[in-house]
Amino acid sequence: MDYDLDDDPERIDRDAVWTWLSTEAYWGRWRTRADVEAQLDSAWRVVAAYHCDSGRLVGFARAISDGVGFAYLADVFVVEGHRGHGLGKAIVSRMIDEGPGPHFRWTLFTSDAHGLYRQFGFAEPDRTALVRPAAPA
Repeated sequence: MDYDLDDDPERIDRDAVWTWLSTEAYWGRWRTRADVEAQLDSAWRVVAAYHCDSGRLVGFARAISDGVGFAYLADVFVVEGHRGHGLGKAIVSRMIDEGPGPHFRWTLFTSDAHGLYRQFGFAEPDRTALVRPAAPA
C-alpha cells in the first residue's frame, strides 16, 4: 500500500480524526467534538498519513509546543487495516525527527506502543509524572 505523509493542517480530515478519537482512543473519548476542534486549531504541528488510492486519512499525530525547546506528542493513531505498514513509525519520525523540533525535549503519555516510541528515545512511563484526570464538568 502507498501512503502520503503531510503536515498541512488545512488538509486534515477533521471528521476522520474526530471519528477515530471519539470511538477508538482509550485516552481521550471524554472529549467533545468542540474540544477536538479546539485542539486541532491550537496544535503547533499535525502530521497525517493518507492512503494514496483513496486519499483517506488513515493515520494522525498532533503536537503542542512552545516552539523553542519543548513539545508534547499527542493523539497518535493508525486506522485498523493500515497498521503493519510502518505508518506509526513514519508519522512519529515526520513529527519529531523531520520537523522543526528535532532538538526539542519531547514528551508523551501513553499506555501502549512502547516499542514504537522507544525507537525515538522515549522511555516507558513511570510515576514521576502526575497525570490528574480532568475535573468533572
